[in-house]
Amino acid sequence: MQSRTSPEPDGQAASSWSSRDDDYYVSVLDSTLAYARRRDYAGPDYGDGMSSQLLQALPFENRVLNLVVQEVVKRTPVDIRPLLRVEHRRNYKGVALFAMANLNYYELACRRNEQDQLAFDPIAEADRLAEWLIEEQITGYSGFCGGHRHEIQHFHTKGVPSDPDIVSTAYAVKALLRATERGLGDEYADIARTATSFLVEDLNYREVDEGAKINYHMNHPEDSYTVNAAALGAGMLVDLYEHFGDEDLRERATKILDHIAANQTDIGGWPYRLPASASHLSMDSHHNGFVIESFQRYRDVVDADRYAETLADALEFYRTDLFELDGAPNFDEENAYPRDIHASTQGMLVFVNEGDLEFAERILRWVLANLQVNEGQFYYRKYRHHTKRVTLMRWCQGWMSYALSEFLLAAEERAPSGVETERKRASLHS
Repeated sequence: MQSRTSPEPDGQAASSWSSRDDDYYVSVLDSTLAYARRRDYAGPDYGDGMSSQLLQALPFENRVLNLVVQEVVKRTPVDIRPLLRVEHRRNYKGVALFAMANLNYYELACRRNEQDQLAFDPIAEADRLAEWLIEEQITGYSGFCGGHRHEIQHFHTKGVPSDPDIVSTAYAVKALLRATERGLGDEYADIARTATSFLVEDLNYREVDEGAKINYHMNHPEDSYTVNAAALGAGMLVDLYEHFGDEDLRERATKILDHIAANQTDIGGWPYRLPASASHLSMDSHHNGFVIESFQRYRDVVDADRYAETLADALEFYRTDLFELDGAPNFDEENAYPRDIHASTQGMLVFVNEGDLEFAERILRWVLANLQVNEGQFYYRKYRHHTKRVTLMRWCQGWMSYALSEFLLAAEERAPSGVETERKRASLHS
């Protein structure tokens, strides 16, 4: 699929949908996936400072030093990973995102009658990545699960590569289910199904007065609760329910979301943790997007009415407080900066799910104008006076390829019949 014309990415909302823009966006998706393929989907990642070979070589370990190195790598205006010899790895959740993006890319090519023009085999790529998710799952637990492939120093504890979490697992489950749905083998879905046991047994699914709760990961502190992680766990159960139809999956998802809905704030959003004082993060953008997307999944698969008011309030807060009119993402309810590409991509997914492609496109155009350094390569964050000039493989490339592919599939469904006729005619004469 080749680009024919390119819109001027000025950061403003597009006034109308056009096939001209569509062709350029497809070219950007093609380049984004190509960037990742050339590097075999490995690269720098958010919070990977603990992978510094210099830090690892020290004859002692210190929590404060770990935090300092990790946060300096994360926050400095320039990328100092080469100086600290931070190893590049594949990220577990990132591979799941790339697997789904490749599947979407092939479906998009088929809808545009351009599958015979592809320069690579996206189905084979998705299959290879799905196999990697299975090979690299973390063993020794009650069911399928995964986690970050590098150490992460939390304030109180340290996450290690053998410590699975529900966020990474939920996206891997989604990718494996989609691989099965695209005809790559029932075994992918059968393996993904066992993640329910991981959620219930290992993450301590327990019923409480307002519904049910689960842990984020195995070493989560007991004095707080991570809201978005629980929402993604419920979303994973909804995904499995949609595929297998097991009623216990629906019931557990409902109870987890009941608890989250009961803890929605008066302004419509959720803090990163309960109590809110347990985290330095407030109602930040991409984590609220995770929660909203989980309620959207429940609405679309299970029941459109149960959380209708919760979702309406959340979307109003999300649109008005966490995004500007031109599509620029705000960091949280009080701070515009830093403007993060992950917040942008999650916003695209939320508004695509709402059928609001116009606002999703505003966000996309802002990203192309402000965070795209080369076609298909994106920077991490834009601060008030500088841009964080580093391309993170999962955080930038993985999320952008997945969100853009979802956007383009939705746009293709909306394409006027005349556009479809023109494309088919061009394909026949190419």
